Amino acid sequence: MGKKKEDSRIGWKVSDIVTIGVLTATLEAAKIGLAFLPNVELVTLLLVVYTTVFGKKALAASFAFVGVECMVWGMGLWVINYLYIWPFLVLLALVVCKSGCRSVWGYSILCGAYGLGFGALCAIPYFFIGGPSMMLTWWIAGIPYDLIHGISNFILCLILYRPFRYAVEKCRIVVIKE
Repeated sequence: MGKKKEDSRIGWKVSDIVTIGVLTATLEAAKIGLAFLPNVELVTLLLVVYTTVFGKKALAASFAFVGVECMVWGMGLWVINYLYIWPFLVLLALVVCKSGCRSVWGYSILCGAYGLGFGALCAIPYFFIGGPSMMLTWWIAGIPYDLIHGISNFILCLILYRPFRYAVEKCRIVVIKE
């Protein structure tokens, strides 16, 4: 009868929304599953894998993960950190992926470096709360934890990147076929 109005929505299909929900759920399950180990986590690795498989859609999963974390743990200063830390990792992984990196070593270095720098990234809000000395003090106090975080991220990525990516790619193919 007439021209169709142009749709201004993002353009996600139902399968995209379901995929983001599943990615978010696995991020939360992995975080809770390893919560008994200080500074050992799979969230970094999973976000890198999700980024290499799903591209920019991993950004939505990172923000949804922060939302779920807020519902589970409540609000705190850490929420500010999470709102830029996890999306920043996805952006870094996008850059590494777009640069042509296909090596598990490249992604392991990214994960390890990200774990080492995690405390420095988390210290940023403290600059605005108490100035440079508070930021530096907070960051230095956490360096032992950052060392554990970086080393464990590197090792976990080195061991688990390929099997995780294979599994996620298989699941993606199933979703796309349906």
